[in-house]
Amino acid sequence: MSSSPSTAQAPRASERSRAKLPSLTGLRFIAAALVFFFHATFSNPPMNPYADPSWQEGFRWLFSKAGWMGVSFFFVLSGFVLTWSARPQDTATGFWRRRLLKVFPNHIAMWALAMVLFAGAMTPVSAWLPNLFLLHSWFPQHATFISVNPPSWSLCSELLFYLLFPFLIRPIMRIKEGALWVWAGAMVAGMLAVQLFTDFLAPSSPPTPEGFGISLWQFWFGYNFPPVRMFEFVLGMILARLVLAGRFPRVRILPAALLCVVGYAVAMVVPFLYGLNLATIVPIALLICAVARADVDGRPTVLRGRTMQWLGTVSFGFYLAQYVVMYFGRTTLMDRRLFGPVLGTLVLLGFFFATLLVGWLLLVCVERPVMRRWARSSTDPVAVPEQGHEERQPSPALR
Repeated sequence: MSSSPSTAQAPRASERSRAKLPSLTGLRFIAAALVFFFHATFSNPPMNPYADPSWQEGFRWLFSKAGWMGVSFFFVLSGFVLTWSARPQDTATGFWRRRLLKVFPNHIAMWALAMVLFAGAMTPVSAWLPNLFLLHSWFPQHATFISVNPPSWSLCSELLFYLLFPFLIRPIMRIKEGALWVWAGAMVAGMLAVQLFTDFLAPSSPPTPEGFGISLWQFWFGYNFPPVRMFEFVLGMILARLVLAGRFPRVRILPAALLCVVGYAVAMVVPFLYGLNLATIVPIALLICAVARADVDGRPTVLRGRTMQWLGTVSFGFYLAQYVVMYFGRTTLMDRRLFGPVLGTLVLLGFFFATLLVGWLLLVCVERPVMRRWARSSTDPVAVPEQGHEERQPSPALR
């Protein structure tokens, strides 16, 4: 790790803001895959395909923190890329329209599929109605905030991010460059404060049905309640400013990735609440910035290859489809059967590729047609940044 590059060595902020970030596209899929394998470890519901207790427990242990890390990555990335592609001439209503069109059609498609396949028979209206409108994470009832298509809980937080972004971008862009690191540290401190409050002041009962070793109230407030995830989003915004200003150290991708592995290992041994996002937040921040810097500097990465770009492009649909595909497949098509190591691994890979297929179908049959038809109005500004992920011709990196 070297010191920050000089002004002569680094592209100017105006040049950096025009740079594409294709490597972040590939990185997105890795995060989505982490969430997939995390959900595949569940025994209740019966996602884990292994019959051998040692394989079942080993698989669960290996990916026990993958979901938390993947979601935290997405929240930081949202703040980063929205700030990177922000346009002064954009309007709040235009921004909100594009984000709602990006999120809701895909969500509604998977919500409807889940309701038809399995959720409709066991989900009361008090749960599926808030889920439909992506309000369910605001409710502390487990049957509500984990309902219908469980991964959709994170979209409740994303909607809050989008709602507040037009009001946050100006004050964050006005932060003096010398104070950016202080504000970044303040966001991490805010995350620590949330978990300390959750650990010592939130009710310690009843326990979570998942058996996480914490209470239902602690799980909801410390992880699912949308306002507490704002710290990660705002941290991403500040990180984008640091990279744009050339104030982020020249960290290489491999050391940043190795630090993520270290952070993951730490998350596996610290108390549960502190492993949700605190143990991995600094490595995640370093990795996102290292990858962005590589693209800004024009350095080649394996994440920019055609395959990784395609995978990153379908990552949103993949993320939304994973639980529906696995739950229906394991409970209905396979009648909860368990398998030996080889066949169990083949079953797992089968679900992985089936989820990829459904994610691709969401992209080509839902997302792209909707965005082409309604994402831009006649009153929108004509200028479109090259890498703007919510724009008329988006770059996959910022989806």
